Amino acid sequence: MNSLSSEDLSPATIMLVDDHPMLRQGLKQLLQINPQLQVITETNNGHQALELALENEPDVILLDINMPDIDGLQTLKLLRDNNVTSRIIIFTVSNYEEDLIKAMKDGADGYLLKDMEAEELLHAVEKICLGEIVVSPQLTSILAKQLRNNKAQSQREVDALTARELDILKLLAKGLPNKLIARKLNIAESTVKVHVKHLLKKLQLKSRVEAAVWALEQNIK
Repeated sequence: MNSLSSEDLSPATIMLVDDHPMLRQGLKQLLQINPQLQVITETNNGHQALELALENEPDVILLDINMPDIDGLQTLKLLRDNNVTSRIIIFTVSNYEEDLIKAMKDGADGYLLKDMEAEELLHAVEKICLGEIVVSPQLTSILAKQLRNNKAQSQREVDALTARELDILKLLAKGLPNKLIARKLNIAESTVKVHVKHLLKKLQLKSRVEAAVWALEQNIK
């Protein structure tokens, strides 16, 4: 956790999307233990989640599945369809494999269960903010298999990337978050966010995890 606690690195910003106020409050208190994690906004529904995500551009979104009106998986699709590139982590009681697979296919960057110990959850969120993938190995292999089966992603699309987008893709493949990519390339974090949106659109990928797995599959290093 050394990199995230560095004094010259601004706190990772987090949005909570859950229809249970007490759970959101408990999460905020837990995450405040680490001064480099900052909950900047929260909501209890998917439509407002989209508005807040576009307005605040949080680094991480913790998203529940079981919500009224539109559920978490529908909200996830809504966010990705509107080019929200935040790391979106499904945080739920559902351990159904169908939910896991659908979430990853629709662009989730991770999947955590609510029965985790508090210390484990805090550590997982810290890892997320450092760019690490927080899914079980079987999910990563499922995602890799899906990408291997989709050969529409070809060298032609790699050639469509600008030199800067390719640089950022390589750093995504190493699991770096936007803040560290910006530092490495000596550019603004907002510029990194724009490049990530563009390269995901060009490659027809829904999340940073998909981009990282695909880059490794294509031997882009």
